[in-house]
Amino acid sequence: MTATTTGAAEDHQGAAPHTPDRPHREILPITDSAHVRRRLAAAGRTHWRILVSIVALHAVAAIAGLAAPWLLGTIIDAVRDGTTAARIDLTVALIAVAVLVHAAFTYGSVAQAIRFGEGFLAELREDFMRAVLRLPLAKVERAGTGDLVTRTGRDIGHLAHVVRYSLPETIIAVVTCTLTIAAIGAVHPLLLLPALTSVPVFWLGTRWYLRRAPRGYDRELATYGDLTQGMTDTVEGAHTIEALRRAERMTARGDANISRAYAAERYTLWLRSVWFPILDFGYGLPVAATFLMGGWLYTQDVVTLGQATAATLFTTQLIQPLDRLIMQLDSLMYGFAAMRRLLGVRLASSEHPATGHDTATAAAASPARVTAAAAAVELRDVRFAYRPDQEVLHGVDLALRPGERLAMVGPSGAGKSTLGKLIAGIHGPTSGTVLVDGTDLAALPAHEQRSRVVLVTQETHVFGDTLGENVALAREGDVTAEEIWAALEAVDAADWVRDLPEGLDTRVGTGALELDPAHTQQLALARLVLADPRVLILDEATSLIDPGAARRLERSLNGVLEGRTVVAIAHRLHTAHDADRIAVVENGGITELGTHDELLARNGSYASLWRTWHGE
Repeated sequence: MTATTTGAAEDHQGAAPHTPDRPHREILPITDSAHVRRRLAAAGRTHWRILVSIVALHAVAAIAGLAAPWLLGTIIDAVRDGTTAARIDLTVALIAVAVLVHAAFTYGSVAQAIRFGEGFLAELREDFMRAVLRLPLAKVERAGTGDLVTRTGRDIGHLAHVVRYSLPETIIAVVTCTLTIAAIGAVHPLLLLPALTSVPVFWLGTRWYLRRAPRGYDRELATYGDLTQGMTDTVEGAHTIEALRRAERMTARGDANISRAYAAERYTLWLRSVWFPILDFGYGLPVAATFLMGGWLYTQDVVTLGQATAATLFTTQLIQPLDRLIMQLDSLMYGFAAMRRLLGVRLASSEHPATGHDTATAAAASPARVTAAAAAVELRDVRFAYRPDQEVLHGVDLALRPGERLAMVGPSGAGKSTLGKLIAGIHGPTSGTVLVDGTDLAALPAHEQRSRVVLVTQETHVFGDTLGENVALAREGDVTAEEIWAALEAVDAADWVRDLPEGLDTRVGTGALELDPAHTQQLALARLVLADPRVLILDEATSLIDPGAARRLERSLNGVLEGRTVVAIAHRLHTAHDADRIAVVENGGITELGTHDELLARNGSYASLWRTWHGE
């Protein structure tokens, strides 16, 4: 069963260019950097205690790590001034203790950082999955599955690496660098000057990199979406491609996608190949400068030999955390781009502000009985185009009374399914209005739409779970076994479910029991019973069931459909015969509207279809 989603159009950032080898599509939105910073700030406020503990623990570890160079400097001065072996032994023991303290507190800091990272990553994943489940179907169709699959897989995978490893490493490196620089200043303020000689080098090189890297990584991640989409289209349509002898064209499209991905990745690699040598020069410069400055200050009796040695060791020790910090910057940039794409899905799924209502909440009465009042549906001069220059529906006007059953018939490609999606709110009209009980459907939040209108198509899905859970997912909250059985009874599915070894607990889907198309559609219709909508759109929902079984199923559904407004898009005319009225859709408009007998008497398109159906 497909529940309705927000149908109003929404501008997308970064529309993909259209070429003969690349079909027109619009990627899902990508949020701006300010939104990501706000999300990170919110996470910092929520988890401030654990962040403070990470900084505090590693501050102690960093101070302990700085003890060894400082103590070595004191030994040098002590030896020059004359000292005892006992004092040297004591200094060595203190260095050993400092090393142990450094290891222990570093372990505690890393453990806390991992705890924070896993918790934050879990929150991001949950937010992303909620956004994906609320995503308007029209946006997914326009973007293609490749973009969403790439965000779900590759982007989340890289973000997981950033949160688990790069973010803790960055926090630790920042604390270590700060305390090491403070330690150099404590030895002698003048020794800070050579230690900071690399700052202009790092500043200029990193600024050059950061001005180019975000766009490069955005482009690289987008090309992965194109590549995934192309592979998906080729695999899923392999038989059609072979039948139409379009293998060479799809191969060329794949090669073009690979070339774009290669070029995008090569560009970011070029950025790193320029940036990294600058960093390597910056690492060696302060060590050499501190060594020379320390030696000169020693000859001028400004610092002792021990101080010059300690400062040089501190500067040498600064290289490792500084290198870790800058190396993680590249990963953080990639993760930042991935987070912009992940949070961008929320832009597409939150087109309307939430009002606090539950999504598709059903009443508590028996699902086999009508619990929702039927709604009136009205279309006023509705026009729709998938592309600006290709209008599919041309000024459709239609009014349905509450509880009326309307059948839509007509040739393939006439616009029946598109009209059904407009009534369901999956697409918003290019112009005109779709009203449900006098309310503009496009102006309603997604959860309000789902509670009013549900679309059931011939494209159904079985989730990898128990059969009972596959039915129960249509309704939020607890669903009893009795309600599930009642829904299955309503669609003539209870008998074959009882014959299964584990009944409702039988696992179905990939890797478990594979249901045939007829049983899959029965499950979709059983979900419909639990969803209990006010308006129901059936888009050839029984097309995969044999005619005899479909006829029995439709008769059994009469009790379920009673009292609610139904639009049935039918290719079997017996469905139209049973409807209150019939709409003939041709060339993007409704050309005939009336009862079965009225349309037969007019001897128009419907009468011709009816005679053809009966072989007359």
